[in-house]
Amino acid sequence: MYDHLKGFRDFYPAEMGARREVIDSLEAAARRYGFREVGTPALERTQMYVDKSGEEIVEELYAFEDKGGREVALTPELTPTVARMVVAKQQELSKPIKWVSTRPFWRYEQVQQGRFREFYQTNVDIFGSSEPEADAEILAFAADALTDLGLTGEEFEFRVSHRDILGGLFESFDADVDTDAAIRAVDKSEKIGHNEYHDLLVEAGLSYDQAAEFDDLLAVGEDDLDELVEFAGTDRVEEAVTNLQNVLEAAADFGAREYCTLSLETARGLDYYTGVVFECFDSTGEVSRSVFGGGRYDDLIESFGGQPTPAVGVAPGLAPLSLLLQRADVWPDEEFTTDYYVLQIGDTRSEAARIVRDLRERGHVVETDVADRSFGSQLNYADSINAETVVVAGEQDLANDEVTIKDMESGDQTQAPVDEFPGDRERPTYDDFA
Repeated sequence: MYDHLKGFRDFYPAEMGARREVIDSLEAAARRYGFREVGTPALERTQMYVDKSGEEIVEELYAFEDKGGREVALTPELTPTVARMVVAKQQELSKPIKWVSTRPFWRYEQVQQGRFREFYQTNVDIFGSSEPEADAEILAFAADALTDLGLTGEEFEFRVSHRDILGGLFESFDADVDTDAAIRAVDKSEKIGHNEYHDLLVEAGLSYDQAAEFDDLLAVGEDDLDELVEFAGTDRVEEAVTNLQNVLEAAADFGAREYCTLSLETARGLDYYTGVVFECFDSTGEVSRSVFGGGRYDDLIESFGGQPTPAVGVAPGLAPLSLLLQRADVWPDEEFTTDYYVLQIGDTRSEAARIVRDLRERGHVVETDVADRSFGSQLNYADSINAETVVVAGEQDLANDEVTIKDMESGDQTQAPVDEFPGDRERPTYDDFA
């Protein structure tokens, strides 16, 4: 026997059916907003990730040399790939570019709650608009996607921040601050102890007193953001505060504002984020980690060799999202559903197959015997797949020009003329013939 690899999972039909329902719902929400599906490769050149994140990123990748001598890696995220795709056809694509994709990714990292080495995400991105409405539309899509799945505003919240507020505040201190390292420290602040957090800020260039002062600044409320502008005294912070306020105002018009909470401690650790960022959290705290996040990354396309192109996106991950849905008791039922089972007794394949075809043409889920089983075995199988209706096509039934219609929930059954089943009925059941 072979075991699956650590961090990789098998999904049997019942669980996969629930996962498919969630994926379909996410993608349906994206389609309503006009996002178009793209397909992307599982392999990219390792150098693409090294150029973006440094040599140390290789330790987190499934990276290897292929048979052509190329250094390649299984894709750990989608953003660099879609950036490459935009650059390749930038002049041909009408703006804004709105793309959606659901697929697996791979990272060699520690396995923990909601985090695996192979994981699935639905990525939703807008390229070509720097307007607050683009950020607000991403927030609105994310809100609709979650409420479509049965969640309410009491179950989740979007913690919204702005990278330039954080960066501008760090610049305003009389210190030589490594801004990227300081923002990464903010991103870790809720996962580590207070002292350790301040130690990271000090390592990034602040003094301990400045770290405490910075911490106090992040605690301001939404109505007091002007205090940050006054403290920093820079255009960068003023413009960032205005942009954040404009995004939240647009989110109100788009129906997503009620799900948004100002949280300047939210930073998103990836260096390519440039503006508004947000993370989705379980409001009860039972799911201890971020469910998913997103934000603006206006410089990435240009860094890949393209024309300056603003961009914003979000990527709900199936694993952490499933934790939230299960906690809120809205995870889809993990059970089979079958509309009809056509049961054969004796040499009745031809007529049974005709009934199966007619029912399937109406869009129903229909199964029939393909294993030459007995009457009892077929009936047990029909019960195991939750068949709603069993149609018995037996030799004796057909000799009388009939089939037997059995309602599996009640156990009631009756006969129907074979040439009238299904006839012109879209969804014939026991009640139509009883």
